[in-house]
Amino acid sequence: MAKERENYVYIAKLAEQAERYEEMVDAMKKVANLDVELTVEERNLLSVGYKNVIGARRASWRILSSIEQKEETKGNDQNVKIIKGYRQKVESELSNICTDIMTVIDEHLIPSCTGGESTVFYYKMKGDYYRYLAEFKGSEERKEVAEQSKKAYQIGKQCLTLAVQLLFGLNLTASTTAEAELSPTHPIRLGLALNYSVFYYEIMNAPERACLLAKQAFDEAIAELDTLSEESYKDSTLIMQLLRDNLTLWTSEMPEAQDGGSSILFSKRNNIPTLLPPDRYVRTSWIKN
Repeated sequence: MAKERENYVYIAKLAEQAERYEEMVDAMKKVANLDVELTVEERNLLSVGYKNVIGARRASWRILSSIEQKEETKGNDQNVKIIKGYRQKVESELSNICTDIMTVIDEHLIPSCTGGESTVFYYKMKGDYYRYLAEFKGSEERKEVAEQSKKAYQIGKQCLTLAVQLLFGLNLTASTTAEAELSPTHPIRLGLALNYSVFYYEIMNAPERACLLAKQAFDEAIAELDTLSEESYKDSTLIMQLLRDNLTLWTSEMPEAQDGGSSILFSKRNNIPTLLPPDRYVRTSWIKN
């Protein structure tokens, strides 16, 4: 099985280099189906593959939706009908991809977890893919998948501080339980906070809650910036920059606090430090929104 696993991983790496992401996903699904805990490298390969597969469809959906709105404004009903059919085809593909990764996570990845870090990672993924469904689903379905997304993010967040063996019935040692308590600068913890805040802003239309989550994660990480390891420095500071950029954008769109009584905890007047010059960042596909 070890050689078989090694071959699948190599094929996934080849597919990534060739930008053949469907085949990258297929190879990593075969690894997941072995019901073994994935290494960090394997976990990221799986995540990057799915993110690219679904990312192309999400971009297509946004373009088609924009064109559809323009045609509706012009009153071109025939064109609207054509676009709607095409958009629904893309939505079907999006649904299939999300269902596929959710099945892999629930049936293979989470049951194979023996550590808190990987558990947080997979629940964050679940939150992300339910969020992608919520981007285009109708009212009732949207409400349902949004609730599933919120639930997954919340469980991921709980894994940061609670004993995961009590939550999930996993056979963990004390050391792996402690592993669930990821530091504020850990890229997985920061990535969870980033995407959870995006969920509140884009899906729940709750900008204040989104800002609260993002600012809390940013401030906690800033306080421990000096403790960052060389290994995670670039990933962590990149996510912190994304949190910072979102806060700057979101707060610029919010009304100023009135008489100091607003619940907005982050004002566009706040000083948000720049972490690194842009040329020091690396492309880290698994953390993209």
